[in-house]
Amino acid sequence: MNQITRENHDIALDLVDLKRFPIADLENGEGANFLAECQRSMAVQGWCNLDGFIRPDALEQLNAEANELLPTAEVLHVKRNIYQGAIDPSLPEDDPRRMEFMHVAVQLADDQIPPKTRLKQLYHSELLTDFVRRVQKKDQLYRCADEFQALNVVALHPDSWHAWHYDTTECTVTLLLQAAEAGGEFTFLPNSRTDDDEDREAVDRLLSGDMSQARSFSRGAGTFTLFRGGYSLHGVTKVEGARPRISAIMTYDEQKGRVIDDDINVRIYGERVKKILAKRETATGEQGRDE
Repeated sequence: MNQITRENHDIALDLVDLKRFPIADLENGEGANFLAECQRSMAVQGWCNLDGFIRPDALEQLNAEANELLPTAEVLHVKRNIYQGAIDPSLPEDDPRRMEFMHVAVQLADDQIPPKTRLKQLYHSELLTDFVRRVQKKDQLYRCADEFQALNVVALHPDSWHAWHYDTTECTVTLLLQAAEAGGEFTFLPNSRTDDDEDREAVDRLLSGDMSQARSFSRGAGTFTLFRGGYSLHGVTKVEGARPRISAIMTYDEQKGRVIDDDINVRIYGERVKKILAKRETATGEQGRDE
């Protein structure tokens, strides 16, 4: 393992349970074996689920940060199809892909999470990013550069759920900060599409209510989950009980500097982002006239 100094100290060393999940040295011994197990899980199941990835004391700090910030977040009422874009007008009227789903969430976008927070620092951890890259067997992987989508914190309150969707970036990682008392289970259809094709039969069955091919599992707080969010249709079941389900969503991409289309960000984040982008466009136009 490379020598760690005060100058290059990585926050993941302080937050991750390195005895169980030795991400600091993936080349040798237990670390190499651990990496191989994660890669096998991704290849066979389409996901890798690491329960207790964050140490209990560190999880308490991260969850406290999230709960302190969430009162400043908007309640988003997001209506979207599974692709998070405009409906394809060439599809038949009764095609399930024309369906739009509504979900309600309290959500912090990346620009609302201060750089000083340990949660933002964890997302920017080089150790963590390299671990995600190696589990995905990518030659290169970068944190998403989008000012809104890179890191999000999402709170699903009782009776809320997360509607079916594909992510707009390929590699998505979630860290559960606070589990619901009941419900709030992560559910997905593994590898339901590729760059060139989609298992339309399986997707149609799921959208019609047939869950026979979907996979679902409960997770405890502190669980770190990697999955192919851009290739696996997924959502979260209804939250039950009095406690909200809070998760951090970290996005990565093979393309450096990847940003998301403005219309998708407006569709997801609503009026706040719409106003930011409109103000920016107005300022750019005024600057152009001055020149």
